[in-house]
Amino acid sequence: MVLLTMVLTKYALINSIFFSHISIKNYTLIHTKYLGITLTHYQFTLLAFSILLITAGGYIINDIFDIDADKINKPLKVIIGASISKKKAWILYYATSILGLLLGSYVSFTTENSAYSFFFLGTILSLFLYSKYLKKTLLIGNLIVSVLLGLVIFITVLFNEPKANSSNLLEVFSNLGTGVRLLLIMITYIVFSILTNLIREIIKDIEDINGDLKIKAKTLPILFGRKRASKVAFFFSAGLLVFLLIVLQSLTNEFVLLIYGIVCILLPLLYFMYKLWIAETKKEFSKLSTLMKIIMLFGIVSMLLFRFIDS
Repeated sequence: MVLLTMVLTKYALINSIFFSHISIKNYTLIHTKYLGITLTHYQFTLLAFSILLITAGGYIINDIFDIDADKINKPLKVIIGASISKKKAWILYYATSILGLLLGSYVSFTTENSAYSFFFLGTILSLFLYSKYLKKTLLIGNLIVSVLLGLVIFITVLFNEPKANSSNLLEVFSNLGTGVRLLLIMITYIVFSILTNLIREIIKDIEDINGDLKIKAKTLPILFGRKRASKVAFFFSAGLLVFLLIVLQSLTNEFVLLIYGIVCILLPLLYFMYKLWIAETKKEFSKLSTLMKIIMLFGIVSMLLFRFIDS
């Protein structure tokens, strides 16, 4: 999902907005000089690898600290301590995190954006703190990991920030207007990403309540019960619904995006909310987690449609 988000953000969303009226023949020249897009394809590949390695490190450290909980929550899927030793897992964690940091810092320095390297360091530290401490707290851990997922879109756009290399005032203002449009669209996708992931994280906590009790976590379902926790997830789902309605209202002139949003995101969300309201068993919450992941996927894939509405 992380790699797909980055690829679609750059090659579907950003390229569609800035290069929709540019011929393929002149693409390479304009891609590197006309608007001063920061990353070349090679640099973007390094950036993507950096994010993927840091993400992998996050999963590894999370599994290391969750061994006892996972033995209860998903005994057939426990890897650390079964297929791989804890010592090797730590080595793999350090290797992926450090390599991810080095690649991210390299891209930052080679694009003359050295300060951006702190994003990678901050993400690694946040993932460690989340796995070690924050995951066990009330909503804070859920929010942290959701924001980090939204950060993937932000970093991709940030590294591909347009910089006009023209003295033509009309061209400069045109590029500025396009940049503002990209900013608004980026914020929309980030909010969608944070809300959907936050809802899914709460549902996963409800699923994993037995294992979390083992590690003395203080998650929402442990402190207030599964039913109340599901109602909190429903509250955020209602917030997501309102947000989507506002977005869809602004797309009345973009028929393709409007229909896609209604059929592939809005209707599944309404069905999700209905099933969430009546859900009681772990199996039902597991299905809801999968359904929310599908809604997240449909939301990200909608970036492809910009190639049609802006062409």
